[in-house]
Amino acid sequence: MTEMYYLTPLTGIVGLVIAGLLLLTILKRSGGEGKVAEIADKIHRGAMVFMRREFKLIFAFAVAIAILILIFQDKAYATNQAIAFIFGCLASSFAGFVGMFTATKANVRTTLAAKEEGPASALSVAFFGGSVMGLTVAAMGLIGLGTLFWIFAGGEHKAHVADIMEGFAMGASLVALFYRVGGGIFTKAADVGADLVGKVEAGIPEDDPRNPGVIADNVGDNVGDVAGMGSDIFESYCGAQIATIAIAGAAAARVAETGGSALIDKLGASADKMDSLMYLPLALTTVGLFCSLLGILMVKLMSSKDPASALRIGTIGAAVIYIAAAFGVAGIFGLNTNVGIAVLCGAVGGIIIGLATEHYTGGQPVRDIAKQGETGVATIMISGLSVGLRSVAIPLITLAATIFISYSFAGLYGVGLAAVGMLGTVGITMAIDAYGPVADNAGGIAEMAAMGPETRKITDGLDAVGNTTAAIGKGFAIGAAGLAALALITAFIQKAEIPDFNLGDETVLSIFFVGLFLGGIVPFLNGAITMTAVGGAAFEMITEIRRQFREIPGLLEGKAEPETDKCVDIATKAATKKMILPALLAVGTPIIVGFGFNAIKPGYGAIALTGTLCGALLGCILLALMMSNSGGAWDNAKKYVEEGNHGGKGSDVHSACVVGDTVGDPFKDTSGPSMNIVINVMAIVSLVIAGLL
Repeated sequence: MTEMYYLTPLTGIVGLVIAGLLLLTILKRSGGEGKVAEIADKIHRGAMVFMRREFKLIFAFAVAIAILILIFQDKAYATNQAIAFIFGCLASSFAGFVGMFTATKANVRTTLAAKEEGPASALSVAFFGGSVMGLTVAAMGLIGLGTLFWIFAGGEHKAHVADIMEGFAMGASLVALFYRVGGGIFTKAADVGADLVGKVEAGIPEDDPRNPGVIADNVGDNVGDVAGMGSDIFESYCGAQIATIAIAGAAAARVAETGGSALIDKLGASADKMDSLMYLPLALTTVGLFCSLLGILMVKLMSSKDPASALRIGTIGAAVIYIAAAFGVAGIFGLNTNVGIAVLCGAVGGIIIGLATEHYTGGQPVRDIAKQGETGVATIMISGLSVGLRSVAIPLITLAATIFISYSFAGLYGVGLAAVGMLGTVGITMAIDAYGPVADNAGGIAEMAAMGPETRKITDGLDAVGNTTAAIGKGFAIGAAGLAALALITAFIQKAEIPDFNLGDETVLSIFFVGLFLGGIVPFLNGAITMTAVGGAAFEMITEIRRQFREIPGLLEGKAEPETDKCVDIATKAATKKMILPALLAVGTPIIVGFGFNAIKPGYGAIALTGTLCGALLGCILLALMMSNSGGAWDNAKKYVEEGNHGGKGSDVHSACVVGDTVGDPFKDTSGPSMNIVINVMAIVSLVIAGLL
């Protein structure tokens, strides 16, 4: 089996090369000249300013954490785990940088393609821009995890390969924390400020070049929905694989001690195939990259048709091919069909969650919210919250069914495989999600450069599809994060080797419930911190935009240029300062609970931390779904009115919907998505310190 291990990093390199070729294809197209090139350059420079500041913060935290790993972690693998941690930071940072760079180059080229060549060409450029991000995320995961497994699984460190790879996942989680939370604060500070002052107070259109906040708003689309979402998915992608490898490693240890295990019986394996079970998650994601490439090809071939249909066919087509491939991989490894069924559960679960999200953020519920605007802001808020609360039911039932069925067929290992199945075609799912902000930026550039109604009609059509794909992407990311976190928690429980973990014991039960309630606090505190951060940053942004409208002569008449760099700077400073507290909450909670309860009595820490992780997991998933779907529904209700319904733009209904959208923006793009990061960071930190408990 060891002779196959090199295939995973090699496949990752192939994916990276293809991503590079797609990037070159985009860059060969004209970036425009004059006003349009100037606008695109401002967006690109603003994005790079944010990335540089984030890199500085990440570097400082990464060095500190690597030193702590070297000091406190098991000396048998501390050095290698610290190296893997740095490797994880670099891999995730690189994927985010490439995605941001590509998106800020593809946006203007999408605009120009819409103006000069038509909708099919514009769709191709925007989608290829997203595909670079999707393929880079998948490729860097395969290169990072595949290289570590190839080096350590076949040598003297074989017993600690999962421990070493946990360092990589923690590095990915650290970067995700900064990109997703910091990016969410940036994008919504800019968006809220630009909308409230521009659209509500000044009465000028969205993306109007007179508004000083629109460049920061367009930068924020890339910061939050490209770098942020990419790092979010990358974290779950790596975490799911590592958790499954760790579960297989624990099963291999039991086989070595007793000669058998329930897992062997379920999968039709044998004691000499435990190495295969450890490599299987990597083999599945290796195949998944090729399935993603086929999905991208399907979208390209269908680009002349309806954009929504093309994107949906590519996504579902890649998933179907991947499911069939999973059964084939199981056969090659000499395992029964239970492996394929577990992967099938995850893949189908991801599709169901995505379709449910699409319904609540783009179907009848959105039209119902818009109608409520006829009676004012209050009913808009009530109906939007109601939609968000309702929307958690189907995804939670889907996750529960996925866990139950996958466990029934392949035990706890099957739950990990389901998470891998949900994330296996991350190349295409991330491509479709990253397409959204590229299309959104293209529309903004068309408006700011005054390219005319025909161009704007095409970019608006692409943007409308992008809003739906972004909402589906957020739902998928939440489901994937929840399943990946559950797999990590399962691996933590096994690694911690909790003695007498019997909930029938009164002491164990009480400690578990104490941890459960402590964990339940975390998502609500995180939501409060991130919402407050957006509110504070938006206050500064609004003050600055009002100042410019008031003090720059001729700005509102279009006779003067706004000072856009000041708005970008406000959002960047807010993002880098205000995301430190959520980071400390996510990293510090497992450490404080674990070692705090262990100080009371050895063994209590692992029990309390298990409860904390369970409480945080459930709270994070529920809040993430409610916030993301309420925000998405409010956003699309506003767009529905802007299409001419219920009075159209400038009406009282439109004003009410703008307020709803403004509240929903930090819901769907900051606080909601940050829950994914919080639970995965807590889970991977817990897994890393499990041996010390």
